[in-house]
Amino acid sequence: MTEDGLFKDLQEIRRDLHSRPELGFQEVKTRAYIEEKLRGLQLEVREAGGGLVASLKKGRGKTVALRADMDALPLQDEKDVPYASKNPGVCHACGHDGHMAMVLGAANLLREADFAGEVRFLFQPAEELPPGGAQAMRKAGALGGVDAIFGLHLDPFIPFGSITLREGPMMAAADRFEIHIKGKTGHGAIPHRAVDAVVAASEAVGALQALVSRFTSPLEPLVLTIGKIQGGTAFNIIAGEVEMIGSVRTFNPGLRDEVPALMERVLKGVTAAHGAAYTLQYTRGYPPLINHPEEARLVRDTVETRWGAGAVQILEKPLMGSEDFAYYLEEIPGCFFFLGSYRGGEGISWHNPRFDFDEEVLPRGARLLEKIALEYLEKGRERGRG
Repeated sequence: MTEDGLFKDLQEIRRDLHSRPELGFQEVKTRAYIEEKLRGLQLEVREAGGGLVASLKKGRGKTVALRADMDALPLQDEKDVPYASKNPGVCHACGHDGHMAMVLGAANLLREADFAGEVRFLFQPAEELPPGGAQAMRKAGALGGVDAIFGLHLDPFIPFGSITLREGPMMAAADRFEIHIKGKTGHGAIPHRAVDAVVAASEAVGALQALVSRFTSPLEPLVLTIGKIQGGTAFNIIAGEVEMIGSVRTFNPGLRDEVPALMERVLKGVTAAHGAAYTLQYTRGYPPLINHPEEARLVRDTVETRWGAGAVQILEKPLMGSEDFAYYLEEIPGCFFFLGSYRGGEGISWHNPRFDFDEEVLPRGARLLEKIALEYLEKGRERGRG
């Protein structure tokens, strides 16, 4: 296939998907669209955990998987482009439409390639919605017989076409919490006859930040974010209830286990001081994403061979973002990496209603995924000979 032909095919796929986004675990039309494309490539296709698993087999050898995520975000698309979302309040603002197009492109390219083994293509639901679709697909047997897995994510902040990765810890664990502060509603003019949940909640926000600065080692990464705070009904009414929702991000499993108890300690003290009460609901989310060294080196070497050493940036420190690709890496070896998707400096951030990317990255990503799969299978064959 010519580069121009590959680009036009992937651009059309990407724009089709971008215009019809669906939220996590609701990707019905998206899944049907992908399945039609996969069957058009004469691949074996089956449903698994709300997603799709397609297989391309040629002779005996190792099995390698390539993964794409399918879900969009609950955002109103604000781009003035012909392929803007037609679904109000739903938008592909994290590049998942590009990921799907690139994995489909890799499948098309690998159909014509010479290899021995199996390439498995995973189209996963609900990456953005914990508990995530990776768990569901894993439980449905999507990884059965797979020897290694690779996944990429478009990145608007690194040079176009380059990649970033690191061996070992790459992304953080992300947990979610909900806090309800219960006070006593009263008149704004007589605060001593009420229990102000807003004041208690305000002190709790500051006190919880001390978990990062004073309760835990400064050498251990910890981020605690209050993402939403809501309470009160009118200017002259003392609020009786406040709700707070947020996230905790860590790498150290021991510290991750300690955080809920530390939060309970802080909340108990603050609310008691105000005569208020609280409840804490703490939900564990995605685990840390830990790349396997051999597979990370394979990605790095493949990129450097194709595009030169300057196309690879090794991250000195892990990222505090999270990804449910981590669940796959708990079960089998693999590597997750980022691919630069914007020309002319930094692009617009993920999860922004104007997020977009340079579509010239689509064939580049498809070719890279193809070469990573082929390189893995060839190395597997060489080890078999040895």
